[in-house]
Amino acid sequence: AAVQQPARRTAMRPQINPIYLPQEVAFDGPQKPGTIVIDTHQNFLYLVEKDGKARRYGVGTGKPGFEWSGTHKITDKRVWPDWRPPAVMIKREAAKGRYLPTYLAGGEENPLGARALYLGTTEYRIHGTNQPWTIGGAVSSGCIRMRNEDVVDLYERVNVGTTVVVI
Repeated sequence: AAVQQPARRTAMRPQINPIYLPQEVAFDGPQKPGTIVIDTHQNFLYLVEKDGKARRYGVGTGKPGFEWSGTHKITDKRVWPDWRPPAVMIKREAAKGRYLPTYLAGGEENPLGARALYLGTTEYRIHGTNQPWTIGGAVSSGCIRMRNEDVVDLYERVNVGTTVVVI
């Protein structure tokens, strides 16, 4: 008799709201094509295209107290980036009983996910995540979080020097 395989167990995770999946949308902002615009109130990132259009992605943004706005350029791009949490973040999380490493190599377990786009001289970046169910929420310490497949797509479309406007 054939041995029956045990049923595969998959952890139930909340599904992402389809509104946060990448899509072409109308865009009437003043920014020129090639600019990234991040709306931290609606949790969308727009890559401005020609003819009043943009590619829109859902993002996770800064939780209350970690919101910010401004204009920066992408200063670096990395594939499966290493993560060195800032000392202030390590201290803040330790106070809550959550101990962060001082260094974590790039890979599946790394919270920066598959790609990172570094913003100006800030500690902020647009990066992937190993928690895709958080997209659409105010969840980060100020970074802009995307699903890994979305950040890979964006990474291929933009270059160092791209303007990023956070509103």
